[in-house]
Amino acid sequence: MQITFYGHASLGLTIGDTHILVDPFITGNPKASHIDIDSLSADFILVTHAHQDHILDVEAIAKRTGAVVVSNYEIATHYGNLGIENHPMNHGGHWEFEFGTVKYVNAIHTSSFPDGSYGGQPGGFVIEGEHKNIYIAGDTALTMDMKLIPMRTPLDLAILPIGDNFTMGIEDAITASDFVECDKVLGYHFDTFGYIEIDHEAAKRKFFDANKDLMLLAIGESITL
Repeated sequence: MQITFYGHASLGLTIGDTHILVDPFITGNPKASHIDIDSLSADFILVTHAHQDHILDVEAIAKRTGAVVVSNYEIATHYGNLGIENHPMNHGGHWEFEFGTVKYVNAIHTSSFPDGSYGGQPGGFVIEGEHKNIYIAGDTALTMDMKLIPMRTPLDLAILPIGDNFTMGIEDAITASDFVECDKVLGYHFDTFGYIEIDHEAAKRKFFDANKDLMLLAIGESITL
């Protein structure tokens, strides 16, 4: 499983021959100006919630690639009404896709489309594929529900928001990694704009002092599990 960071909360996953994008917000992010969305492959697009900084490029990429949008019922229906193939989910449900299993799990946040219309309840994803398991938290506060995840799925990587203000900050992300029983963390949702700028070295040091590994990738950089 290969994971690429496209800035903010945007990710690319390659699982076998399947290409998955998560929350593509690229063209609106000046820090990701070197990423050409027309060069990105996508068989599936996973969407955690409806805020613009998570869905901006969904429609354009899905219509170009024919990708299936996977999200909560309201978001999936929204894209279905635009003629985009979709797979609706809701909290606690899972589905066996061609690349592995996806479970839609709780997140504490808000969710509305840019025009203010209802975007369903926000969530995160637990993905099992190629004998690797990852948790993509989405935008969320620290929540006790995270403790349920390792009861079913031992994780190889937790992808957690760390920018604070709109989501968890560093200290709560460290606690979240305890809750999900995964000491290997990829941080995201940071630095895009002023409210969520972080001190990289200080963040890594706090994780290190807690006997955990925080990875902060450059935009366009990848890791392989």
